[in-house]
Amino acid sequence: MAGDDRFETTTAGTRRARWWGVVTVSVVRLWKRATGTKSRRIAATTAAVALTVALLIVVTGIALGLADGATVDRDDADVRIAPGESDSLAAVDGVEKPQLGDANARAERIREQEGVEHASPVLVEPVALESADGGEAKRILLVGVVPDGESRTVAGLPTDALESGDSHYADGSYDGPRRGEIVLSTAAAERLEAESGDELTPGGEHVPGDAAPSSTVTAVEAAGDGEAGTPVALVHLSELQTLSGASDGELADQVLVWGDGAAAESAAADEYPEATVQSVDRTNPASLFEDELAFATSLLALIVGVAICASFVATTMGMTVNEDRRTLAVLESVGFATRSRLAIVAVSTLLTTVCGALAGVALGAGGIYAVNRIAEATVAPGTVAEIHPLFVPYGVAVALVAGLVAVPYPLVVAARTSVLAEVGR
Repeated sequence: MAGDDRFETTTAGTRRARWWGVVTVSVVRLWKRATGTKSRRIAATTAAVALTVALLIVVTGIALGLADGATVDRDDADVRIAPGESDSLAAVDGVEKPQLGDANARAERIREQEGVEHASPVLVEPVALESADGGEAKRILLVGVVPDGESRTVAGLPTDALESGDSHYADGSYDGPRRGEIVLSTAAAERLEAESGDELTPGGEHVPGDAAPSSTVTAVEAAGDGEAGTPVALVHLSELQTLSGASDGELADQVLVWGDGAAAESAAADEYPEATVQSVDRTNPASLFEDELAFATSLLALIVGVAICASFVATTMGMTVNEDRRTLAVLESVGFATRSRLAIVAVSTLLTTVCGALAGVALGAGGIYAVNRIAEATVAPGTVAEIHPLFVPYGVAVALVAGLVAVPYPLVVAARTSVLAEVGR
């Protein structure tokens, strides 16, 4: 009989037909069990895999949010324009970092381009501030921006807490009315012992009295960096340029552009052909490897996810195969060799994990959305968890690994099935 068994033929064409038959039988068998009266174990396996993958996706999304970068680099812009040599000089103490010139006028021209929603130069300067009624001046990072009234994020803080526009710029004369507004992060507010409504004045001997008018704290916002975060505050760009001396040349550290990615990048390149124009990939999974906490969190979630998923799959699929011994015996009696029967069990197990993984990815995406909505309504100014298209193959790959770890157990159960023993039952 072995010589007539087409499942044992070694020709290439028949081997492909054999494996196609194995896969077909596995899919049909799995579908019948899933839609029949004995679907509880299949449903339990799929649900266990889905919940595990969903939890893994949510935790990885939070880890990706943790790896978003430094406070002053956290914004929701679509394109960044930076000086071409910023990487080579920015870390050298005592050396002026390269800056962008004519930033205010060029940003205004970028804003006029089709597909661009807004463009704002950004200037970052350490400035000592003190309360208007005296006290010790303490240094924080002031970030100058041009708000437009829309809800945007720069340095982790919302720009809509500042009045729209930059009236002090006055077409480059820097003699327009000052807004005198400042938005503090929680860390900056704690350092300055300030709250909304307080008056703050630049301090230090290097600041001339006539160049240091006071500013009113319009809001204290959580920058998502906790108590140990960088003390940072938002002010209108031209006012910070005047204070720091950057008004001569309209200097800025970078220009942020919001809008359609391709249009914003093209407009930025036209105005700054010699600068570095970078389209922002806010959810780059590679950033997980650059942040120790984020990497440890995602790695721990991966290990726990694989372990839990493999345990559920091994247990439930082993019980399913044990209940299905008669079907395996029938397959043996009609000519399915041992390795073909084991292949059917393996394929069924892996198909179950893949189906669970796809459902888990969808649940995980919904979980990330729910986490962000809850966080925005309670403690965070923006998203705390991020999602990336690579999460789909990642979730499927994790489920497949768990399935491969779990499959030996149901294979052992299937291998011990004897056609004679089952027929005699």
